[in-house]
Amino acid sequence: MFATPAYAAAPAAGASAGGAAFFLNIAPLLLIFVLFYFLMIRPQQQRMKKHQAAINAVQRGDGVVTAGGLIGRVTRVGDAEVEVEIAPNTRVQVVKGTLTEVRPKNAKAAND
Repeated sequence: MFATPAYAAAPAAGASAGGAAFFLNIAPLLLIFVLFYFLMIRPQQQRMKKHQAAINAVQRGDGVVTAGGLIGRVTRVGDAEVEVEIAPNTRVQVVKGTLTEVRPKNAKAAND
């Protein structure tokens, strides 16, 4: 009653173009996902792999920083824990997962 015959016939003629319109509508979403992957997800995965490799390669004598902010030298390495000397004759057990940074033992201090 309210639709004119020209408007009523339009969907039947445009039905074949509906598939192309769908892909044109979804293309920006795919582009955004690809950008997120290359700019955010992939670099984060690479950082995590590098961090895990550094934690697994920690050795006696390496300097470490924990998530709690403790800085010290590794005195003993276990499977899941390391012993860190944070002051002369003050040693603490630290879970390897809480290490945020591993400094090699041959690294010099900034003021030396």
